[in-house]
Amino acid sequence: MATVAQVPLVIFIDDDESVCEAMAGFLKAFGFGVETFLSAEDFLKANRMDKTACLITDVQLSGMSGLELQSRLLALECRFPIIFITAFFDEAIRKRALSSGALGFLGKPVPKDELLACVRSAVENR
Repeated sequence: MATVAQVPLVIFIDDDESVCEAMAGFLKAFGFGVETFLSAEDFLKANRMDKTACLITDVQLSGMSGLELQSRLLALECRFPIIFITAFFDEAIRKRALSSGALGFLGKPVPKDELLACVRSAVENR
């Protein structure tokens, strides 16, 4: 019996609902399943780690930051690729995120072609 290929689930976390909606629409247009969360805490409560193919998160969030989320996920041994986005680019934060295993670190406004390339790479190499 043939099985239907599972659509990769991309998680997008940003405390701006309009950014979540825009990114969800963009990623869905390229065939990804997308779930959005307004906080890292909401994502952790939803317990979607086992379904996640790739996580995109803002660095600065209300409550737990994107970097704190990355640390928490590493402690939980969640090894899916993480892509950071930020409106406040800081080289030290970029280095910290990448040295802790992030796949990408993009500034806002997010270059859609770069984001799409990162997400495709994350899903294909998972």
